Formats: sequence, structure tokens, C-alpha cells
Amino acid sequence: MKNIHRLKVAFGDTDAAGIVFYPNFYRWMDQAAHELIGAAVLPVSKLQTERQIILPLLETFCQFKSPLFFEDLVEVHSEVVEMKEKVMKIEHVFKRGDHIVASGYEVRAWTSTESGTPKAVPVPDDVRSALGHGPDGQ
Repeated sequence: MKNIHRLKVAFGDTDAAGIVFYPNFYRWMDQAAHELIGAAVLPVSKLQTERQIILPLLETFCQFKSPLFFEDLVEVHSEVVEMKEKVMKIEHVFKRGDHIVASGYEVRAWTSTESGTPKAVPVPDDVRSALGHGPDGQ
């Protein structure tokens, strides 16, 4: 499953040079991942409260190709590109129009808090299917 998160760059997202300050790309990847999971499975807030599941980050990466500026309209195209037993890799591509301005990924663990201590657990088959990956991870 693919999801598109749309945003407009706010003045507070930029630095003294007038371009988007790089940590905002990571914030937007986080927002886009939550929207993807919410659209495919369940809102992340409900995963936490109803299923005691959280999705902590294990790894992140972002490569910047061209700057974004105040009031630019941006789309973050996100999808799970790899699914392992307990971990998923979500790819994010930032587009201004048809132009790719950045791309990156997050690696997140499907983690239960049921026992009080977070512990990675297998991603359920229904979640795998909803995210476009069968039980075998493909």
C-alpha cells in the first residue's frame, strides 16, 4: 500500500537561509509513516491504546537533492518496501510537483507494551497484508 502525505512548508520550518531546516524532513517522515499505518491498519493512537502496540524507530536516513522553501507544496509518498518478522522498512519520497527533492526511509519495530516493557513481536498477518506484504514478507 502507498500513501501520500501532503503539506505546505511553514515559515517556522525554515532556517536563517530561508530553506527547510533538515530535521523537519525526519518529522515529516514520522507523520507520513503514522498516516500510512493509520490508513492501512489503525490510527497509531488506537494501536497504542487498544492493542498496546508502538512502532519505535530503529534506523532513519534521508538524502537531500534540492532545497524546499517557505510555502512550497510537498507530497511525501510512503510505502513499506521491506517486511521482516518483527521489523518494517518504510520508504519516503518527497516531491514538489514532479520533482523529487529528497528521499529516505525509516526502519520500525512492531512492538508490544502489554507486559509493561516494550518488546518487538511478530507483525500479524492481517497487518502484513494491509501494508501490501503477505505472511512470507513479500
